[in-house]
Amino acid sequence: MKLFITGISTDVGKTIASAIITEALEADYWKPIQAGDLDNSDSHKIQRYISNGKSVIHENSYKLNTPSSPHLAAELDGISIDLKNIIEPKTINHLVIEGAGGVLVPLNNSDFVIDLVQPEYKVIIVSRHYLGSINHTLLTIEAIKNRGLTIAGIIFNGNENKPTESMILNHSKLKFIGRINDEPYFDKNVIAEYADLFRENILECQ
Repeated sequence: MKLFITGISTDVGKTIASAIITEALEADYWKPIQAGDLDNSDSHKIQRYISNGKSVIHENSYKLNTPSSPHLAAELDGISIDLKNIIEPKTINHLVIEGAGGVLVPLNNSDFVIDLVQPEYKVIIVSRHYLGSINHTLLTIEAIKNRGLTIAGIIFNGNENKPTESMILNHSKLKFIGRINDEPYFDKNVIAEYADLFRENILECQ
């Protein structure tokens, strides 16, 4: 199973969700494009969060120095992102692929994060509640469906907001995989607890 993890915006909890899913499946992890925080990248964080000895953290295809939209970060580094250079790692294991920001974040003048999603991937959307999040979530769902891609389900990050969650779930008919509460901290133990909670729902995405 290949799961592509995207968010409705930046800083909505994709990496925490990716860690939970990676741990739940003992999957491999790959972030094709890392922009900024190269010394404490999302790949580094995943490595710190997971407990199992099976997962392999694959190298980024692009490591960019500036924490910004990949198209700008690449320009500042004097390069251009080429989809032909983003080659999926070979593995017989499950693979968790983490995007950058939302699905319409630009990679260059013509390609967007959604162009990284291959037909065989299943997308998991991470949504976090804030003013405007219903709109951002439904637009994300619509953009993915318009490409004919498969959405496996949605994870809400943050404490429960019933009116918002009901609106999104009733309108989209997406599978609710789980909720990540506002925890005081995340470490291997917390990630493992969520992995146990989410595992059955994630496996049903196959």
